[in-house]
Amino acid sequence: MRLGLVASLAWRDYRNDAWLSACSVLALVAVIAPLLVLFGLKFGLVSSLTERLETDPATREIIPLGGGRFSRAFVEQLGLRGDVAFALPRTRQIAATAQVGTLTLEMLPTAPGDPLLKGLPMPQGLEQIVLSHTAAEKLAARPGDWLETSFARQVAGRVEARRTRLQVLAVLPLEAFARDGLFAQLSLLEAVEDYRDGRAVAALGWDGDAVGVGEQRVYPAFRLYARNLTDVEPLRVYFAGQNLLVSTQALSIAQVQSLSRNLSIVFWIIAGLALAGAFAAIFAGALAAVARKRRELSVLRLLGFSTGALLRFVVLQALYSAGLAAVFSAGLYGLAEAGLNQLFVQVPGEHASHLLVRHYGLALVAVLGVSAVAAACGGWRVARIQASEGIRDV
Repeated sequence: MRLGLVASLAWRDYRNDAWLSACSVLALVAVIAPLLVLFGLKFGLVSSLTERLETDPATREIIPLGGGRFSRAFVEQLGLRGDVAFALPRTRQIAATAQVGTLTLEMLPTAPGDPLLKGLPMPQGLEQIVLSHTAAEKLAARPGDWLETSFARQVAGRVEARRTRLQVLAVLPLEAFARDGLFAQLSLLEAVEDYRDGRAVAALGWDGDAVGVGEQRVYPAFRLYARNLTDVEPLRVYFAGQNLLVSTQALSIAQVQSLSRNLSIVFWIIAGLALAGAFAAIFAGALAAVARKRRELSVLRLLGFSTGALLRFVVLQALYSAGLAAVFSAGLYGLAEAGLNQLFVQVPGEHASHLLVRHYGLALVAVLGVSAVAAACGGWRVARIQASEGIRDV
């Protein structure tokens, strides 16, 4: 029997029982809509927290603690690891300061791929820097300005200082770096450290002791960022295996991941109970429909409809209810999502409740699948309907 004919007859009969059909649709909406809201809250909350962690480079930063002794080759090897996004040696923090007027700036090395300077031009040579937002505000500096910068050292009890002019190439957003600082090429920080150690810096014309030929520089620290949030904990374990104590945001990341797992467990428990209830309701509805329409189904059997065709008749009516319920539920969820985000979201781009297109698709498939199986199980009684029952009623 052609599916189109069965579908047409099932739809006409479905419309004739408009009140009963509406009740079955509303019963499903009462199950689907709350589940969509619950999952939307779970996904929106976790995705917003995860996105906030991912977009903040500080969350992926690995900070070595204590004074280490690292070679440039060691740090470069770290940068080649698949779980490392950026690695660069760092000079002594006490030597990495610059004086601009009365303001003391922290100096940090940077290089291509620096997560903090994403989207900003990269300093080149010894004269270009990127200023932090707070430093630029205090100095009233803008990109293109030149800053008269001094570096002091103490030699034999007397204080000496050298000056140089540094050009502001760009200004960091406040959320990227909230302290007074500047980012420059590692070579500038090495030059300042050499000067403060009493060595000469030929590139800047600063006098001092000659640098030993073949002398290998040792760095006390490095700047390192994991490639993804999931790489932070493995990197911490790696450094622990190297007897290196580091500071990470692994605890914050683990808390968000634990929240996601716990919310998922709660959601699936509630969803399982709700779907079981919906299955039972649809199953009972199919049984009742077969009993109520026994005469009509027997007439269809008399007209040559097979058991499979009659079963499809019952299943299709359940699918009509499921499809309409899914559409109404999506509409109700859309209103709830807009209201929840309006009430609770304060940061642009984040969501208190949010669903993707694929989530709607999965929900539709799940509803249609459960409805079809439940209706098929409940409607299997059509196999007992005989054509003779239709003859007696003619």
